[in-house]
Amino acid sequence: MEQNSQTKWGQFIPLVTVFFFWGFVAASNDILIPVFKEAFTLSQFESQLVSFAFYIAYTVGSLIYIGISAMMKTDLINKIGYKNSLALGLGISALGTLLFYPAANNGSFPLMLSGLFIVALGFSLQQTVANPLAIALGPIKTGSQRLTLAGGINNFGTTIGPLIVSFAIFGTATSGDTTLDIQSVKIPYLILGAAFLVVAILLKFSSLPDRPTLIEVEEKGGTQRGSALKYPQLVLGMIAIFVYVGVEVSTASNLPEYMIKNLGFSTKDIAPYISLYWASMMIGRWTGAVEAFTENISLQKVLRFIAPYLAFGIFLLVNAIAKHDLAPFYVYAAIILVLIIADMASKGNPARMLLIFSGVGILALLVGMFTEGMVSVYAFTSVGLFCSTLWPCIFTLAVSGLGKNTSQGSSFLIMMIMGGAIISPLQGLVAESIGIQYSYVVGIVCFAYLVFYAVKASSILKAQGISFDEKISGGH
Repeated sequence: MEQNSQTKWGQFIPLVTVFFFWGFVAASNDILIPVFKEAFTLSQFESQLVSFAFYIAYTVGSLIYIGISAMMKTDLINKIGYKNSLALGLGISALGTLLFYPAANNGSFPLMLSGLFIVALGFSLQQTVANPLAIALGPIKTGSQRLTLAGGINNFGTTIGPLIVSFAIFGTATSGDTTLDIQSVKIPYLILGAAFLVVAILLKFSSLPDRPTLIEVEEKGGTQRGSALKYPQLVLGMIAIFVYVGVEVSTASNLPEYMIKNLGFSTKDIAPYISLYWASMMIGRWTGAVEAFTENISLQKVLRFIAPYLAFGIFLLVNAIAKHDLAPFYVYAAIILVLIIADMASKGNPARMLLIFSGVGILALLVGMFTEGMVSVYAFTSVGLFCSTLWPCIFTLAVSGLGKNTSQGSSFLIMMIMGGAIISPLQGLVAESIGIQYSYVVGIVCFAYLVFYAVKASSILKAQGISFDEKISGGH
């Protein structure tokens, strides 16, 4: 099958705007959680329903997509085309933002949750389309690096999202005036809805292919199995995606409560630290995206040091523009060195990378649980660094060897993004029993499973004659 010889940047660049939106909204939820908790007098568990409503929509959206395709007896996306599917997904998300207006006027927490759910329902369709499309817009050997680059754009959204939403809420309101805080929520989300519609129109008339040529890798050494669920690397990988998204989301969404309750921070002063957590994801993914730009090994080695600090510089820049004190963040430059060392130790093998980064993630959470003050905050924040590479590692291991079942397997993996909907409220529930700081034991359990999966998947794939001698990256 013919492959694209070069990345189609003219098509790829418009596509990554949707990756930006996913990150912007997901990270902004971490600002909404403490605001809603105070305004609606919620428990920590109830406040985490924000994460539940948002991430469970990915599963519901996947099930709707599978159900409609089954009824039509053909794949929905292939039927209506990739561009139309992206535009439809953006339209659904725009409808969700409209609910923020009556929700704010009526002070309705359930209506706020409904709006977030519908926004993420649209994101589910966009994710299903955009991930394989990013791979298809160039040579297959650098497809995963394009996903990493798209993930870096996603995390640019996660870096500035909390800052912009926080400014919109607290720029004219004090944290004690909760009624005005809720009223302040509706304007940024209505603007976001308008942006969704503008991008939908632009993508509809862009040069993006409606039906891209997707590469189907034939399974080595055997007959195709009838269902993707018959592959143990996929089934175990589905659980891995579930716990990975869970620990990524719950670490950030419970951080505001820890900083408010244990360290005495005010709600409006938390945004830079939430921004740093998601910037950490950007730092890690920019490190893994260098191969999309050059095949020169020597240059790649240099860029592996430049890229993470360039991403860190962007974090510092946007916070400087927001007039935040940067002094507390300079020490984080030393923590980034741990990321670079871990990346070099992995030698590009996704199983080894998953093992090493999950192990360091456990260490970071332990430090956060058993230290005090800003040391614990930096430890919890650094989890973002060590989560940054896990999506591509798990995704690669889970779909390797699936052959023509790869697309089906991919849809099952995207469905398991619902881990963010389950594990965040679970940690909130645990926090009510043993305290917010020690509730991060939930994240340790998640990372422990990922360590197991790294070892087990490697064994399974070796038995199938599959090995990795090139670095394979990606991004969620």
